[in-house]
Amino acid sequence: MTQTPVKNLTFEDYVTYDDGTDNIYELVDGKLVMVPLPTADHGDTIDLLLDVFREQIRRYRQPWKAKDKAGVYTGKNPVTGKDRSRTPDVCVMTAVQWAELKADKRSAAVLKTPPLLVVEVVSPGSKKIDYEQKLAEYKTIKIPEYWIVDLRQSQVCVLLLAETGYETTVFTGNQRIISPTFPELAVTASQLLSA
Repeated sequence: MTQTPVKNLTFEDYVTYDDGTDNIYELVDGKLVMVPLPTADHGDTIDLLLDVFREQIRRYRQPWKAKDKAGVYTGKNPVTGKDRSRTPDVCVMTAVQWAELKADKRSAAVLKTPPLLVVEVVSPGSKKIDYEQKLAEYKTIKIPEYWIVDLRQSQVCVLLLAETGYETTVFTGNQRIISPTFPELAVTASQLLSA
């Protein structure tokens, strides 16, 4: 991820920030960090996840939304006291949460409450961020389910929030991915990894 030299921002500054470009930024300890464009494989994986999640939402008439351009406020860094916000590759939220985002016409679509599920597809430069930093931030705000799709390691990690933190199940090959959010999901790790 490329650092963008911008003064320290609060969360309120961040959600109204506009540099006149279509760049997407995360807020990391008060600093803007540009999110790089995904690879083609990365993009195809996101598209497949959105298709699968949206089909499940429709089939079971859940009042939810699956989005790929919604951020999540992850709170203040307990050490620096500076704001943080992430932009997961896929975010599943309630329809009420989405309606609140739509109602605010002046700010970026960033949830202030935890979504139901987030997915990060690991990029070459994001492994440590996805497996460590984002995991810690998502745990702190109590996101119930976090997926890490790792195309290089050929695995899908499903992390479920428990009392002591996230409990991880790793899915590979023809194993069907088990998700409490989508209990009828019929997608294998290999189907997702070869999108």
